[in-house]
Amino acid sequence: MKKLVEFIRNSYAELKKVTWPSQEEVASSTRVVLVSVLIFAVILGALDYFFLAGIDFLF
Repeated sequence: MKKLVEFIRNSYAELKKVTWPSQEEVASSTRVVLVSVLIFAVILGALDYFFLAGIDFLF
């Protein structure tokens, strides 16, 4: 039990050292991720469509 309490204390001390991002930084990063995912989804969807059309054309 003593080790568990020590672990929790050490964890809390380490979390106090963390530099947390601001709300603006989180929002900005979220927008970048969403736009990137959207772009890759469109690209993969287009590739899927063209490959399917090519296979249908062959067979």
